Amino acid sequence: MSELSFGTEVAEEVGNEHGGEPETLAMSADEFAALEERVLRAVNLVKRERMARGEAELRAVAAEEKVSEQTDAIDNLNKEIGGLRSEREAIKQRVDRILSQLDSLEL
Repeated sequence: MSELSFGTEVAEEVGNEHGGEPETLAMSADEFAALEERVLRAVNLVKRERMARGEAELRAVAAEEKVSEQTDAIDNLNKEIGGLRSEREAIKQRVDRILSQLDSLEL
């Protein structure tokens, strides 16, 4: 904290709204130092939160990119599965045809 060069109290005169005598707002050096400390903590908290938000946004962008890549990979795998199923069905039909030919030869 910074050293305060004035006495133990700081006084500021504020005009009364009703035109009466001015009010005096007194704040001790300790109260002022405590207020300054609270303001500094609040500023540091805001800085940390902004940094955390920036990091979270970067992680979100990276995650979206990974999801996009994985979506492309999933699409490719689904196409490959479809092709393999078609090939399996064609092979099944050929095997069934060969088996029926063998059955007809045995009779």
